[in-house]
Amino acid sequence: MNENDKIKTNSLEAWVLAARPKTLSGAAVPVMIAAALALKTTGWQEFRLLPAILCFLFAFLMQIDSNLINDYFDFVHGNDDPATRLGPKRACAEGWITPGAMRCGLVVVSAAACAVGLPLVYYGGWEMVIVGAVCVLFAFLYTTFFSYRGLGDILVLLFFGIVPVCFTYYVIVPEHLKAIPWSVFLISVGCGLVIDTLLCINNFRDRHNDEKDGKRTFIVRLGEKRGAQLYNAVGSMGAALTMVVLLFTSRHSQIGIVCMFPLLVYVYKHSQSYIQLKETWEGKGLNKVLGMTARDMFIYGLMTVVAIYLSTL
Repeated sequence: MNENDKIKTNSLEAWVLAARPKTLSGAAVPVMIAAALALKTTGWQEFRLLPAILCFLFAFLMQIDSNLINDYFDFVHGNDDPATRLGPKRACAEGWITPGAMRCGLVVVSAAACAVGLPLVYYGGWEMVIVGAVCVLFAFLYTTFFSYRGLGDILVLLFFGIVPVCFTYYVIVPEHLKAIPWSVFLISVGCGLVIDTLLCINNFRDRHNDEKDGKRTFIVRLGEKRGAQLYNAVGSMGAALTMVVLLFTSRHSQIGIVCMFPLLVYVYKHSQSYIQLKETWEGKGLNKVLGMTARDMFIYGLMTVVAIYLSTL
């Protein structure tokens, strides 16, 4: 009996697989970092827990929504042929979820994300409605438009770095602190660069199929050698930017130097993943590098939170 026979169509198990739980760390990391930065600014007495929780839930639902959108529209466009696909299996392509059910799922998850995000208006003003609407809109546009034009990496920088870090920080801090410091913005850029490593390795693995399908990702445009170098560069630059910001915003210069050490754990792990990429280079073996990259990304989030805490000492 093969895997497809074990999974009942439109079952709970099928929906869990379609949601791709392993990708949720990409949604958690920016909010973790933003919450730590807000706590550094406010202290425990003025830290607002409820909007932080709502931001986590909104981020998780938007990540699931993006995964379902990607699953459905790649299936519709014929980009998820099970015979040639190198990455993890997709629900629609495998027949685990019917296209009609997936369309309903998209509506339900998008509506749930909006419902969770709506109370943030109380903490951040009506502009939060615009932020939420833009997040939902670009979740659709990423798969249907931007990824085919090599602009997916820019959207990752925006919607897994700048937007979640800056606006989560904004809704957590109290009214008299309502501003986004330059340090928060720069760390949000660093966060977006690190998370982009996941897209880079995904696109590196799929580069031949993407080129055949007319999907002009950065990796396809740059070519194999420079594409691998891009993977290494964005992770290293993201960590370096985070370390530099913490160095200059720590209360004492000696502490600023100490703050850099936790992030060196990420730099080491990322370098190992890059070496593994170069040793593997082709095929399904790159799924191991994808898993390593997801691990590295979460390590970056944890180590950044530790470094932010150290910077307050």
